Amino acid sequence: MTRHSFRLQVRPELLDDYLARHSPVWPEMLAEIAAAGRRNYSLFLGEGGTLFGYYETDDDAAAQEYLAASDVAARWEGEMARFFVDLDGRPDQAATALTEVFHLEDQLAAAGDRAASDTDPEGTDS
Repeated sequence: MTRHSFRLQVRPELLDDYLARHSPVWPEMLAEIAAAGRRNYSLFLGEGGTLFGYYETDDDAAAQEYLAASDVAARWEGEMARFFVDLDGRPDQAATALTEVFHLEDQLAAAGDRAASDTDPEGTDS
């Protein structure tokens, strides 16, 4: 499983319309997102219309390919494209990817692994 995050800029004058389009999203689009293999998908809206998205998937290239070929996703993204500033292509394909710099569970696991390797359960330390 990999985590993915992206950023888009919503046109400030269209924020209310953008929010209305997500309440609710078309059921068939929700089904396509799930069928593509994306899960735990969230969108967060920041100041001035900055939109951050997050999802998890086992194979992001396959998920992207699935959605790129989906008629439902093409219709949804075609209707949504007008909401975004400086976007070249479909929002689901052209969003700016963000680099993960911290994940709590990964660091806790790494810290636990380091702590475990610092102790010798066999009692063979000199």
